[in-house]
Amino acid sequence: MAREKGLIKNIDIDSSVAVYVQIENHVQFAIASGDLKAGDQLPSVLELSERLNVNPNTVAKSYRDLEVMGLVYTRRGMGVYINKGVDGKCREKCQKSTIARIHEVVSEAKAAGMTQKEIRDICNGSCSSEVGPYAPTPKALLAKAKAKKLK
Repeated sequence: MAREKGLIKNIDIDSSVAVYVQIENHVQFAIASGDLKAGDQLPSVLELSERLNVNPNTVAKSYRDLEVMGLVYTRRGMGVYINKGVDGKCREKCQKSTIARIHEVVSEAKAAGMTQKEIRDICNGSCSSEVGPYAPTPKALLAKAKAKKLK
């Protein structure tokens, strides 16, 4: 069984990101970070669905999609395993999409009138936060939002 260190700690059913996509992303993040390696086994569909309190069909769809992406393979009756040689591909894909999202958010923040210092403070707070993807935003970060008087 795969090390559980970085694998699917939380799912946010209220997120704009579909639950099955959150599961797929968590697996990709775990591969990219080295928490999952070639040959590691993913939790069974039933085990993961119970742990996350989601429908087993949702987990099964995620696993099928990951297989279509070439990241995992299924051994009938044995389970789902991480493919060899996918770590670099996952790392690059995760970094490119994350960089694009960060750029988009920073551009929106600047357009909304936030200063570079305010943006850096929030980025630093996010970096030092212990929450994973799809977890609620820490209250301490939300508290940094301040109404400004326009001139």
